[in-house]
Amino acid sequence: MDNMKDRFPYLPDRISGLGELAYNLWWSWQPSVRMLFKMLNRPAWKESVHNPVKMLRELPKDIVESVANDPEYLHHYDAVLSRFRKEMSSKGGWFSENIADPEYLPIAYFSAEYGLHHSLPFYAGGLGFLAGDHIKEYSDLGAPLVAVGFMYPEGYLRQKIRADGWQESVDEVLDRDAAPITRVLNDKGEQLVVKVPFIDPPVYVAVWKVMVGRVPLYLIDTDIEINDPWNRGISAHLYIGDIEQRLRQEIVLGIGGSEVLNTLGIKHSVLHLNEGHPAFAILERIRERVQGGMGFDKAMEQVRATTVFTTHTPVPAGHDVFPFHLMDKYFSHYYPLLGLNRDAFLQIGTHPENPAAGFNMTAFALRMSAYRNGVSKKHGAVARRMWQALWPERQEENIPIDFITNGVHVPTWIEPKMELLLNRYLGPNWLEDHDNPVIWELIDDIPDKELWQVHYWLKMKLINVIREQARRRWVEDKISPTNVVAGGTLLDPSALTIGFARRFATYKRADLIFQDMERLKRLLNDRWRPLQIIFAGKAHPADDPGKRILQRIFNFAHDPDLRGRIAFVEDYGEQLAQYMVHGVDVWLNNPLPPLEASGTSGMKASLNGVPHLSILDGWWIEGFNGKNGWAFEGSGDDGKDAEAIYDILENNVIPLYYKLDDYGIPREWVKIMKEAIKSNAPLFSARRMVKEYVQKFYQSALKSA
Repeated sequence: MDNMKDRFPYLPDRISGLGELAYNLWWSWQPSVRMLFKMLNRPAWKESVHNPVKMLRELPKDIVESVANDPEYLHHYDAVLSRFRKEMSSKGGWFSENIADPEYLPIAYFSAEYGLHHSLPFYAGGLGFLAGDHIKEYSDLGAPLVAVGFMYPEGYLRQKIRADGWQESVDEVLDRDAAPITRVLNDKGEQLVVKVPFIDPPVYVAVWKVMVGRVPLYLIDTDIEINDPWNRGISAHLYIGDIEQRLRQEIVLGIGGSEVLNTLGIKHSVLHLNEGHPAFAILERIRERVQGGMGFDKAMEQVRATTVFTTHTPVPAGHDVFPFHLMDKYFSHYYPLLGLNRDAFLQIGTHPENPAAGFNMTAFALRMSAYRNGVSKKHGAVARRMWQALWPERQEENIPIDFITNGVHVPTWIEPKMELLLNRYLGPNWLEDHDNPVIWELIDDIPDKELWQVHYWLKMKLINVIREQARRRWVEDKISPTNVVAGGTLLDPSALTIGFARRFATYKRADLIFQDMERLKRLLNDRWRPLQIIFAGKAHPADDPGKRILQRIFNFAHDPDLRGRIAFVEDYGEQLAQYMVHGVDVWLNNPLPPLEASGTSGMKASLNGVPHLSILDGWWIEGFNGKNGWAFEGSGDDGKDAEAIYDILENNVIPLYYKLDDYGIPREWVKIMKEAIKSNAPLFSARRMVKEYVQKFYQSALKSA
């Protein structure tokens, strides 16, 4: 790896361990480590947007030298560094105690995106954050895992909203030298470059590494000089629209990613595919066995028995299908390496209901995996219905697609102030066993006043962040004054605040609550019990219908008749998501059913005491218990579903929120907050989720490895 001294030349030897900490994202879910960086220089920490690599590179020499001689700082530093090194070198943990020897060949986890931290912006949304939370939890549990993905140098979309409300997309180029990512070096001390097999003309990838606790994440990048311009662009952007470039991207991820692991000498026992994008990794595992003398059928069965496939989307358009002529262009020389002819190969990826459509990556992955799952109980049922044609001899309920409901990485998404409160009442070690529901019953011991004060502080923090962002846009970009208002400068911390933040796909129906404007105005403008709504989210650059919904909401935020009660906060990302799931009063979710596979933002909100108001779809069918938030069935009719939301707000949410005792505490509301935390936090944690993957799938797959 890169020489740490070259990275941080001013870092004194006495505190050189800060470099180790900065380059391992373990710090991102450890408040004590973040405090270590914050103590160096609080303004610099804020200026770096909580990126320790950037901060350490830019801090003046005199500041780091003075800290290296500060006994109080060194006391804290030594304790943190000792804990870090002990945990990173440990081979123990839940996995080794319950499943298998940690020296077992690792599980290889492939995903097209990872949402880890805003200092590494190569994610698009929920799929990426699910992958990020997944590998963080593997680190915590001590499970042997190696992850593979893309390093998109221009892949992150910055959102700018024009005065007319139209989203403009601005690519952000990742400054790799100011991010917690390192070059993987070869024997000559140069960055490792690997040739992707079987593509002609050849494609090469540079290899990068991110340490996520104990889990190495290898990222591949085609933007290097040895590649021609067409090939350099393969990894430029996440989810390329051009169908041929998209196919090339998935070849590079699946086949190229497998070659990277081989080049590094990393053999794996089990393959876990997060959606169909990296599914060509299956082919490489089969090809290696066939080239070693094994017949295709035996090789396929061996690979299938050690492959796990997670499908995420019930939206048909979300599944990649490649035309046969493109498959021939890139795989005609590959077919015989598997011992197959063209028809036999293409048959593996065709959908029986539409065999002429092309090579369907999800159909291929489902056929070639022994372990398959949707990401909620409802989504499992939807997936069985969607893909029943692959098993025509079986009834729908017997289709071999299971479910494991998504969860969120609790240490990442719990707000530090909330964590301190839980430490006092759940005990200082509650995080070690946080998937145990019994621990969370102690939530009831928290005084209502203390929980409410923490929540109100987080709400103020959110509103201050929104106002500061609007102020900066006003000063730096000279935006219209009406855009400053629309950005949230008039938000009232005493008003009941709903949060709606997610990708602006049409099926998510971000503008549903505007169906009956007169009724909504009465709720927003009630003199004594006002309502306000904070919106955030991005539309895909090619999704004009999604952009039009966004524009409509932004223009509502301009409307003086709504009195500043609607805000649209631009450039939604991981950091703003943190503030929102911590700080709003209610989290709203109203997709068109049954198109919500799972959803995780509501889980993050509930973890922090923010009740969920959602249509009964995705995870909320499992999460709602009648006391921890609000739910409605959802007819699929916009008018009726909006009316259901208005009724819940008028009859339940608003009266409860504004029912205060003599001390200004909404006791009945706090009761719902507590129920939201204790009922959802353990059940929808990444710890519960990962343990289920291990116990349901990996344990059996490892026996076939």
